[in-house]
Amino acid sequence: MALRPVQVNMKALDGPAVGRFWAQALGWTAYHPGVTTYVGPAGGLVWPDPVAVCVDIVPVPEPRTATKNRVHLDLATTSAAHHAELVARLRALGATPAHVGQGDVPWTVLADPEGNEFCVLEPREVHRDTGPIAAVVVDCTDPRAMARFWGRATDWTLHEVTDDRAVLRSAKRTGPYLEFLRTPDVKTVPDRVHLDLLPYPGDDKEAEVARLRALGATDLDVGQGDVPWTCLTDPEGHEFCVLAPH
Repeated sequence: MALRPVQVNMKALDGPAVGRFWAQALGWTAYHPGVTTYVGPAGGLVWPDPVAVCVDIVPVPEPRTATKNRVHLDLATTSAAHHAELVARLRALGATPAHVGQGDVPWTVLADPEGNEFCVLEPREVHRDTGPIAAVVVDCTDPRAMARFWGRATDWTLHEVTDDRAVLRSAKRTGPYLEFLRTPDVKTVPDRVHLDLLPYPGDDKEAEVARLRALGATDLDVGQGDVPWTCLTDPEGHEFCVLAPH
């Protein structure tokens, strides 16, 4: 039994507009299967995508706070020229420079039109086959503890773990990495961005949720009411959802 990360959930005041931004940013397509805007590879809506971790934009009435998100996307580039072109294109689409204490680094930190931070990475060989999203990055205080929880929660493989960083990726070696980076700050407000996990066909969702609770997950009530998914937090309070298979 295991779960697979299938999408990054982003809350937005204007879901369609933020969806259009991310579709253009990633070179994907914005689909509208219901109230959300789903951003995934072109060619028709496929859910779950067999390779990519896609983006689901959920409209909400609450504006974003000034607190930095603890989950963000890193975008991959293939050359210095590609990096420069992508940053310029994203700026033209409405992205703005973001200052999160990064100092002098080779990557570029931006925010989408509603202020969600993301990074455009310099070319890295390790990201040559990830697709446009190089990594989903989570700030945390204890990467080793996060590696233990998320390594058991999902079927992804642990590639690296130190006191400062833990890295997982699909056992198929496809799609983005999942990275946990040690930061000095702690979680104080609900995040605008979180991961959604999905059981495999034939697996029992409630049994998976019970397994996560045994690993240290906690039930989360965000006023969701009677819905087919289950809201939880990991041991450091990061929100995530376990979706129901279609």
